[in-house]
Amino acid sequence: MHVIGTAGHVDHGKSTLIQALTGIDPDRLQEEKSRGMTIDLGFAWLKLPSETEVSIVDVPGHERFIKNMLAGIGGIDLAILVVAADEGVMPQTREHIAILDLLRIERSIIVITKSDLVEKDFLPLVEEQIIEELAETTLADSQVIHVSAFKGTNLKELISIIDSQLTSTPPRKNLGRPRLPIDRSFSISGFGTVVTGTLIDGSLNVGQELEVIPSGKKVRIRGLESHKKKHTEIQPGTRTAVNLSGITATDLNRGQILTTRGWLETTNSADIKIRMIHDSPGTLKHNLEVDFHWMSAETKAKVRLLDSSELGSGEEGWCQVLLDNPLPLVKGDFCIIRTSQGTLCGGQIVETSVKRHKRNDRMLIARLESLAAEDSSQVIMQTIENSGGLSIEQISKITSLPEDTILSVALNLIESGKTVGFPHGSSQIILADSTWENIKSQCENYLTVHHSQYYLRRGLPREELRSKLNINNELFQGIIAKLEAENLLVQDGTDIRMKTHSPTLSSEDQRLSTNYLDRLNENPNTPPTDIFLDTEILNYLSNNKQVVIVGSGIVYSRIAYDEQINEVLNYMKTRGTISVGEARDLLGASRKYILPFLESMDELRLTRRSGDDRVLE
Repeated sequence: MHVIGTAGHVDHGKSTLIQALTGIDPDRLQEEKSRGMTIDLGFAWLKLPSETEVSIVDVPGHERFIKNMLAGIGGIDLAILVVAADEGVMPQTREHIAILDLLRIERSIIVITKSDLVEKDFLPLVEEQIIEELAETTLADSQVIHVSAFKGTNLKELISIIDSQLTSTPPRKNLGRPRLPIDRSFSISGFGTVVTGTLIDGSLNVGQELEVIPSGKKVRIRGLESHKKKHTEIQPGTRTAVNLSGITATDLNRGQILTTRGWLETTNSADIKIRMIHDSPGTLKHNLEVDFHWMSAETKAKVRLLDSSELGSGEEGWCQVLLDNPLPLVKGDFCIIRTSQGTLCGGQIVETSVKRHKRNDRMLIARLESLAAEDSSQVIMQTIENSGGLSIEQISKITSLPEDTILSVALNLIESGKTVGFPHGSSQIILADSTWENIKSQCENYLTVHHSQYYLRRGLPREELRSKLNINNELFQGIIAKLEAENLLVQDGTDIRMKTHSPTLSSEDQRLSTNYLDRLNENPNTPPTDIFLDTEILNYLSNNKQVVIVGSGIVYSRIAYDEQINEVLNYMKTRGTISVGEARDLLGASRKYILPFLESMDELRLTRRSGDDRVLE
């Protein structure tokens, strides 16, 4: 799944274009429809010729709503920059270009809308103006197309370009640490609380327990939906709606993060490698108070410049931001810094939860540059964190580092508790501690949900759990062994269960099962086949060796079944063989019972068929 985001000046036709492409009006607010102007984020989706479905985030173009634009543009894979042919590049066009560049959006399509409102000879001039604006940004060399949403001109061609661009776009990595930046929260009658956002860094599953950051509130996923379709699991890079239990919509706000429990913490400070936009409307001065935008959140902040007193257009430098409100920042995330003058700069977070630094400290700057460049140990750690587990050979292939260096670093990382190693053939698989903790959490969630739904079953079938975790069998064996050693779960035959789980009949279940067993024992060799017992209770009785199910709807009490087996075996030890007729006379039962009973003895390898008779195995 991929996400597309629009960008461009107000009234240049972004929403009209999206509606023409998808048939969905992204303007959902009445005020937007009455004013004919997008105010907040809008959403739509499109099925491409390749059968791939993509989400679309439509952003407002007016300068007064730039905060709303920033809340939705961060998680996109492809930008559609919209420029109206009759107006060309405008102030918000430039600011949106600057924001996309600062966020390092590398894939984009330039769409010149309203092409039917100007002479054809004028379009190359508009195109040239746009290309000039993009020259020194990540959007340089973007493909340009002229469209008319009103007439439908080149819309099919635009869809084809989108399809081509996204086909070559790699899927979002699953780091095993899902984060959903919330951009909307609301309540639906009959369903309860719902939040929406673009999922990154990991997957979400129905039944999973999550945490809302920074509030710390614990919630559980009741349902997942994307493009009005229900899902049991959502992968990173997907626009999704999450139905939550344990919280009300009024307790949730745009800017909060939904994630797995226990790993993500908030911070009031971060070190950032900052980059000013080329035509910055102002300078960034030391101790300047700014608006700090990250994911779908914003807060007031103070910027402390670490290697200069001020930064102007196009300049780079190091800064420390001190946030008025704590945010759960993660190394590698991008941020945008604005003032009342407009967007000044942006950068990538290098370190979080940092102490106040001494300014113009050469050793500090050198350390920050090293963190930004990443030494071999950081490269290895980052590579491990970006995967679901890698062998030494795989890490070497990805990083181009020698295997002996990787092995040395990996052993240190395991010893420090940052990673976990599992035997894998002659080598081992290395997992980041966060990935390991997420696997543990997933196992616990899957088993807890299964135990809740099927409380009389011993556990979740081993292969089903492995499939849910999407882990190869060899690694899965190591993980289960470690989880058993940690007393989290137990292998029970072919099933896996939480150590605390014990199938137990309720008082009503016990009453039903007792009545059922009494009926079976009234005629033990010919038990009734017209009585009904809930399948879950029946399987429980079978697993606990109280009944034997032989097929064809025939169920024996365990005592009666064992007694019949002994009678048949004693007969055969004397006579050597037994026929269906002899078994029928011996047990006083009809062929309806005898045939499946003898076949069950064959399955137990007590007997085998020889012509029309059975002989001892």
